Amino acid sequence: MIPARWISAPVGTSRWRTAGGAAKLKEKPAIAVVVGEPVVSEKILASGQFDELLRPILDRYCRDAGLLVEILRETQNVLGYLPAGALTVIAKAVGTPRARVEGVAGFYSFFHLEPVGRYRVLFSDNITDRMLGSAELLDRLCNKLWVERGKVSEDGLVSVDTTSCTGMCDQGPALLVNGRAMTRMSAERIGRIGELIRAQVPMSEWPNEYFLVEDNIRRRDTLLNSNWQEGEALKAAIARGAEGMLAEMKLSNLRGRGGAGFTTHIKWESARRAAVHGERSARYVVCNADEGEPGTFKDRVLLTSYADLLFDGMSVAGFTIGATKGLLYLRGEYAYLLPQLEENLRNRRADGLLGNAVCGVAGLTFDIEIRLGAGAYVCGEETALLESLEGKRGVPRIRPPFPVTAGYLGQPTVVNNVETLCKAALIAVKGGAWFAGLGTKQSTGTKLLSISGDVEVPGIYEYPFGVSVEQVLNDCGAGNAQAVQISGPSGICLATHEFSRRIAFEDVPTAGAFMVFGAHRDMFEVARNFAHFFAHESCGFCTPCRVGTSLVANCMDKIGNGQGSPYEINEIFKIHRLLHVASHCGLGQAACNALFDTLHKFRPAYERRLRSLDFEPAFDLDEALAGARRMTGRDDPGAHFGLAARVSGGDA
Repeated sequence: MIPARWISAPVGTSRWRTAGGAAKLKEKPAIAVVVGEPVVSEKILASGQFDELLRPILDRYCRDAGLLVEILRETQNVLGYLPAGALTVIAKAVGTPRARVEGVAGFYSFFHLEPVGRYRVLFSDNITDRMLGSAELLDRLCNKLWVERGKVSEDGLVSVDTTSCTGMCDQGPALLVNGRAMTRMSAERIGRIGELIRAQVPMSEWPNEYFLVEDNIRRRDTLLNSNWQEGEALKAAIARGAEGMLAEMKLSNLRGRGGAGFTTHIKWESARRAAVHGERSARYVVCNADEGEPGTFKDRVLLTSYADLLFDGMSVAGFTIGATKGLLYLRGEYAYLLPQLEENLRNRRADGLLGNAVCGVAGLTFDIEIRLGAGAYVCGEETALLESLEGKRGVPRIRPPFPVTAGYLGQPTVVNNVETLCKAALIAVKGGAWFAGLGTKQSTGTKLLSISGDVEVPGIYEYPFGVSVEQVLNDCGAGNAQAVQISGPSGICLATHEFSRRIAFEDVPTAGAFMVFGAHRDMFEVARNFAHFFAHESCGFCTPCRVGTSLVANCMDKIGNGQGSPYEINEIFKIHRLLHVASHCGLGQAACNALFDTLHKFRPAYERRLRSLDFEPAFDLDEALAGARRMTGRDDPGAHFGLAARVSGGDA
């Protein structure tokens, strides 16, 4: 049985009812999330008898294969990892091949097929965290706990490793412990965390300040300055009518704030006109809150302090396209936000803003459900996100068909990100003409920028579109910037002579990330970090991306290790061209953007590492023999290979 203390009430439920340790729900849950240490004994795990243990979880999710990600997450919360026996039980219960269940479990970074310790510590490996010393802090913690990076301690207590960006770039170095975000790490805090882990202190008793996540809003404009009442935007949309709301959206020329800039009203109108079909005929609104792009954290702030505006925006979209359900896909790193978001939704239901007869309008039904990601950057791509929502691996779909005609469960679906939906709520209240009067003609409205790196005041800045990069740098205190990476690793790198360019779709488009690198930074190491990020986050579906990103990372390592030559630089250019034209989705197509830019604008950072002007092999046979020399106790010239032996007079 699952102890009641480890169960939290999910969205859409009024209360958990427990009897004898088992948990039951009055209705099907949207999500249940637990963050903490596993609660079953090693004896139970060793027995492999998981049928009774997992029955409450499977019952709560109605043995629905479409909720496989949620089932796996709850199972891991209880067992600590996903043993083979548990996967077999789950596969049988949901009627899915065992291989598919394990394929889903193995796809997401936050699912583990092997034990990872009672305390799982993951340091953010984003470049801004590295600039703040995260690598040194990781080594410090490993030394204190006597554990090797990437492995579990001998007593099974702890493991320490890295993860991709945690969305805390404005208050790093950051890390996750058992899924809980911790910010502003220092040598002192790392030492204390080591002591807490070694003493096996429950995380509920750790210092609260370690878990403090601040908004850090530095500049406000129309969105961040807005004063709104709960439900105001939805009521305004109902008063306008669905067609009237579409007209306002068209007049506003709102474009998606996720970076691609697709016109929002076209998405909404296409989904509204598309036919529903099948047994589950319905339309859906999906909010993409999986901001995994390194350097981006604006959605975190909107979800924390502007959730009502977001839910109003989702409701406005639902009313306009005729949807009855909304899904918020929340990135796994933001799991700590889940309780307050669930509470917000419960309040909206109580106030008549969600559920049946919304705002007192008979026949108007719309509700919102929250789903949690499990650590996959590629799920920020809208079709990969839809696959994940359906309980599958987050592999991007082939398009067409597009989500507006065949999205979630094959039905017409609008997928917008958090900022876009917040802007839609403001348009419902103030009108499209008001919004179109902000920014530029092609880029209306304002844009939130997540500023981090070598600046005096990192945080969230809101500007009307058209603001120059130079003005942004002046406002955040970046006096010695040599480069700015706009829109994360998949975006564009600007050098000093380009700082007069403007943030706008017609000049420098951005999803929101704005990473600043001072004159003392090594741009090669910046690009190297990005190369490893894409190699790690490739979903592996298509060969160009799966192989190409690894080859690029290897080339960067070879150059960085002093074994590079112009050959490797030429190979990077070749792979960049191949990835751009042959990759299945945008991840592969953009994987070399930062390398391409830095090679053109900061080429000396690469060239000073080149060992020769000709090809230099990366494999060092003499170094490979070092282990054998230690084992045999030999270090004479005859035990060396090549040049070392000839210099020593050996005959190798």
